[in-house]
Amino acid sequence: MYSIGEALVGDGPELAHIDLLVGDKNGPVGAAFANALSQLSAGHTPLLAVIRPNLLTKPATVIIPKVTMKKGEQVKEMFGPVQAAVAKAVADSLEEGLFNGINIDDIVIIASVYLAPDAVDYNKIYRFNYGAMKLSLSRAFEQFPDEATILHEKDRAAHGVMGFKVHRLWNPPYLQVAMDLVDMNHMERVLRELPKNDHLIIEAGTPLIKQFGLSIIGEIRKLRPDAFIIADLKTLDTGNLETRMCANASADAVVISGLAPISTIEKAVLEARKTGIYAVVDMLNVESPVALVEALAKKNALPHVVEMHRAIDAEGSEYSWGDIPKIKEAAGGKILVATAGGIRVNVAKKALAAGADILVVGRAITASKNIQHAAEEFLEEIDSEEIDQFRIMTDF
Repeated sequence: MYSIGEALVGDGPELAHIDLLVGDKNGPVGAAFANALSQLSAGHTPLLAVIRPNLLTKPATVIIPKVTMKKGEQVKEMFGPVQAAVAKAVADSLEEGLFNGINIDDIVIIASVYLAPDAVDYNKIYRFNYGAMKLSLSRAFEQFPDEATILHEKDRAAHGVMGFKVHRLWNPPYLQVAMDLVDMNHMERVLRELPKNDHLIIEAGTPLIKQFGLSIIGEIRKLRPDAFIIADLKTLDTGNLETRMCANASADAVVISGLAPISTIEKAVLEARKTGIYAVVDMLNVESPVALVEALAKKNALPHVVEMHRAIDAEGSEYSWGDIPKIKEAAGGKILVATAGGIRVNVAKKALAAGADILVVGRAITASKNIQHAAEEFLEEIDSEEIDQFRIMTDF
């Protein structure tokens, strides 16, 4: 037997986080259990979980502090409410039948426990650690999470301690606001007036980046810290280098020109995967977007997004975004398609009906006298509810 559990419960300085191993005494967990008790580390002294002095809980459980204990009060908290909470959670789990069919003298538990140096409330310390221990134990035996839960949650979840959310494009359609601007004050006005919406993406347009460099991504991030930001470089060479530059600048996506050599696109896509950002291939002036997608698929270098782009200089022509269903078919359905170039509110539904996942809109929003209203008109056409508005964070 070798099971792993983890749980975070509570908030504030008393927040509890437990990493847990359960396994046979005669296996690797048993060996680690013995080593923990016999090989002490300064500030991380392990202790057995006892329900009260002289009453060990079963299965036998060792508590290992994650944070170095430097103060006497920390030691009291660890040997008081933390120890009691962990021991009681194990004993209650035993009573509730979690260990049915197992000889409790044949297995041991290792609990690595987080206790912040500024935790002060003994009641919260006890309750949060009890909940975290109980939950991590049950998860270990349930083998939680399963593969389906991981894949469903990986792009939806926000880390409770990190302080910000990394947005992923898992729930199209989206509105992408293209800031093809050269004036800092204008950019700041746009960012201040754009509504906050889970379906709104911000693009640092090519003129904006040429004017101010990639440092402009950081300036956008100051005003919209949780935004999904695209750096429209239209890369034609050094694909891996420019992709990494965008990732280092905190962009969430980089745009590569579909006119670049296929080796450049391939390197950019692979670098995007390494750095955890999106690769967007702009099909402006590409003769056969479908053929390019097919070629990239053969190289296992599909971008995350393909942008069907009508140039600003060609905006007097009829709206046409190519055969979007064929592009998606060539990618095996594993791609988002954006439509760009002079899009207005009256053609938004047409683009969505053609299969677009992202509407890229520039001056219709950024040059509007009422930027918020202009953006909201497009969001109404998209007609998608806020992603997190009705999301309830349940037990997991």
